[in-house]
Amino acid sequence: MTLEKSPILMRDALCNTLIEAAERDERIIALDADLVGSSGLKPFFKRFPERAVNCGIAEANMIGVACGLSLTGKIPFAHSFGPFASRRVCDQIFISAAYAKLNIRVIGSDPGVTAAYNGGTHMPFEDMGVLRSIPGITLMEPADPTALAAITKQLAGDEHYGVYYLRMSRKDAIAVYGEGERFEIGKAKILRAGGDVAVFASGIMVAEALRAADELAARGIQATVVDMFTWKPVDTELICRLAAKVKLFITAENHNIYGGLGNAIAEVTAANCPIPIKFVGVKDRFGQVGKQNELQAEYGLTADEIVKAAMR
Repeated sequence: MTLEKSPILMRDALCNTLIEAAERDERIIALDADLVGSSGLKPFFKRFPERAVNCGIAEANMIGVACGLSLTGKIPFAHSFGPFASRRVCDQIFISAAYAKLNIRVIGSDPGVTAAYNGGTHMPFEDMGVLRSIPGITLMEPADPTALAAITKQLAGDEHYGVYYLRMSRKDAIAVYGEGERFEIGKAKILRAGGDVAVFASGIMVAEALRAADELAARGIQATVVDMFTWKPVDTELICRLAAKVKLFITAENHNIYGGLGNAIAEVTAANCPIPIKFVGVKDRFGQVGKQNELQAEYGLTADEIVKAAMR
């Protein structure tokens, strides 16, 4: 399968979609923690200055502002780098948003190795794990700009109410989907079918899973590749259906294997449909400075590691 870089940056897909939504709905508000340039939201701030707030490097306060806006009927999208949109504001998301049953969207950018040169302090391998235990929260990680735009469009409407956390890389992404692809939050997407193993991935690991499937096919192993873009609620029905068809599950995540996607899927299989699982992800380590491709190799976030897991 030929995989190429998308001509659209992830942050541009986010901003353009929010502008389109705000043109139709005056309830859409953008909040940022002094990262308007990094998040790509400058065009939104310029187009809707009365509906855009730079909250400064005060992320906990930003979530409080988002919750206040929700109470007035607005639909706030609050952005910061992944660690500051999760670890730093966990209590505010828990109490002010989820416990109060409010309606906010939190965007955590550059998760895991996509933080690259920002290094370990800005490289969250644990953001989804930190937030996954909050009751009622929805956690998502789109693979490319098409998926990000489609999900953002849904979150800007009335169909979804509650607390949503979306982790996304800011810049380049491999194009996985064609224009017009449809996404249902809470339901995974099968990108390739095979009867030997099933690989569940999200974000940057979806492209790695597709590359791995090609390599495995050359070795006589047929892999199903699943884009598990929603981590919570996880697609239990699909997991159990595939567990009855294949011999092995492999999970691939740009995240710590503790508390992450692999754990979410293992919880389902342990309770409903036992099957062997191999975990491809960060093995309980901190981040560091480096180029993204070098960091993926360092932490084992590659197609080669997926292939090795299947061959074992």
